[in-house]
Amino acid sequence: MNERLTKFTEWLTEQNQDFAFIHSPSNVFYLTNFHCEPHERLLGLFVVPNHEPFLVCPGMEESQARDAGWKYDIIGYSDSEEPFDFIHQALKARGIQSPSSVSIEKSTLAYERVEKLQNLFSGLKFHSAELGLNELRLIKDEKEIEILREAASLADFGVQTGVAALREGVTEMEVLATIEFELKKKGIREMSFSTMVLFGEKSGQPHGNPGQRKLKTGDLVLFDLGVVLNGYCSDITRTVAFGTINEKQKEIYETVLQAQNESLAISKPGTRLGDIDLAARNVISDAGYGDYFPHRIGHGIGIEVHEYPSMSEKNDSLLQKGMTYTIEPGIYLPEVGGVRIEDDVLVTENGYETLTKFPKELQIIK
Repeated sequence: MNERLTKFTEWLTEQNQDFAFIHSPSNVFYLTNFHCEPHERLLGLFVVPNHEPFLVCPGMEESQARDAGWKYDIIGYSDSEEPFDFIHQALKARGIQSPSSVSIEKSTLAYERVEKLQNLFSGLKFHSAELGLNELRLIKDEKEIEILREAASLADFGVQTGVAALREGVTEMEVLATIEFELKKKGIREMSFSTMVLFGEKSGQPHGNPGQRKLKTGDLVLFDLGVVLNGYCSDITRTVAFGTINEKQKEIYETVLQAQNESLAISKPGTRLGDIDLAARNVISDAGYGDYFPHRIGHGIGIEVHEYPSMSEKNDSLLQKGMTYTIEPGIYLPEVGGVRIEDDVLVTENGYETLTKFPKELQIIK
């Protein structure tokens, strides 16, 4: 077994679990190096302490699982077959006759599939597999960090491309299309999430929808984007001014920049996660904009663009070397505009490294 699968199996043994059923593409990828988007079909990794694991996937994906390096049994099924029939047989072959406790991803497993497991074995109790998987995925190894650095560099390029595409009268969607086209030319097949390019008053919507709004002098422009590279995500936000900037816009920009710098300054092993949020929130509140910073300071980032941990002020966990997360304070004034500055951050031995490096000083694009 690979090291990740071995550690997860050891965790299952410590938790007295009979087996685990892992279905989410991100966790299957983490444990097997096989990435599959099954749509409505079943994808499943079954981990059985003291026995070999097995993988269940649509038959059309079986060769890709082998190509990814999976060396154990694969149950490939057709659209006319019921995979849980094969799962039952495979578990019985591994001595699973009357299991009592099973680990599943409680937050995402469909209830229909829970019922199918219950139909296989009566009296099952379900345990959260995320408790173990989140801790395993929390600390990134050197290979993961190198991929995340490269993904961050491509996100920087995306913002650079977007800034270069700004001109009077261009639409949000035209700039967005330019960004994604140039990234695809560099080999990026998938974005981490729907790219955001927001002009003027729309920049005051934290998760606004790009459209046909045309760029005008005096607009703030907010870019929020990221790429998926070799299974890992990046996420960057930058805000620039087009043509000119007024005093209110400049004030909120400098406040957000100061807030982010305060959060970065305390990013080191041993810092309470909630204090990262509070460091920025206090700056923004002291400037009179507390009501206009409606979200947490950030989130973990890795295989998923939003993953464990949640960087909220209530989180009492401590930063550890090898964690990666975002710091993204913002101020959003309805019908006026907003500013967000976001970086991907790696905790180092004595401090931090920002993986995203596009300049953060206020830029007025002429």
